[in-house]
Amino acid sequence: MDFRKFWIKMNILYEKFMLLCFVLALLIVLYALYDSWYIYHKANDKSYLDYKPSPGGDVADDAPITDEMVAWITIDDTSIDYPVMQGENNTKFLNVDPYGEYSLSGSIFLDSRNASDFSDKYSILYGHHMEYGTMFGALDEYLDDSYLRAHSEGTLLVGRKNVQSYRIRAFASAEVDAYSDDEFFEVDPKGIDEMIKTKAMVYDQSIEPSGKILALSTCVEAASDSRLIVFFYIID
Repeated sequence: MDFRKFWIKMNILYEKFMLLCFVLALLIVLYALYDSWYIYHKANDKSYLDYKPSPGGDVADDAPITDEMVAWITIDDTSIDYPVMQGENNTKFLNVDPYGEYSLSGSIFLDSRNASDFSDKYSILYGHHMEYGTMFGALDEYLDDSYLRAHSEGTLLVGRKNVQSYRIRAFASAEVDAYSDDEFFEVDPKGIDEMIKTKAMVYDQSIEPSGKILALSTCVEAASDSRLIVFFYIID
């Protein structure tokens, strides 16, 4: 056996193998960059704002937002300005955008157990905790008392047709266990205010209570079992 030729052949194979590994690693990096860009682009897609109704107005018939839209929420002077969806369960809109298309950033959606007209004593909205304050990533700030007081006002437009407008006002925020959200539904509606007082990290007692409460819930971070909830009064 000619060992010289053998080693030359082995070196050529080794170089090809290393080149293949480099190409694969490059493809993985490029895919990761594209995936990050895609998620960021989807989370920052503001095209739906073109279809935002005004108080007393309707969403246009040709709007691509699906018929599962039940409201529109806006928190003044924040990045929260989104259509609110509601599915037959609480998993559908985790990875589906308001246009009905797949998206890791999902949608803001109303709990499937709630009445779609927000007539319940307690209604809860869910949204992913995205970077740069998109979706419900902006809720972090509400754990600061001064921020909550300065960014407490907002609007809830209910219904796709013949929209009804409510003012909403933040009065409390809490960080709770991920599996304790249900206790807010299981408690007697008359005792929900006391439940919030018990759980709240920030509580503004100066705000006049109303008959209905809206909660905005998001995860604290990807690997956490905690949920951040900000509570608003729905004001007629």
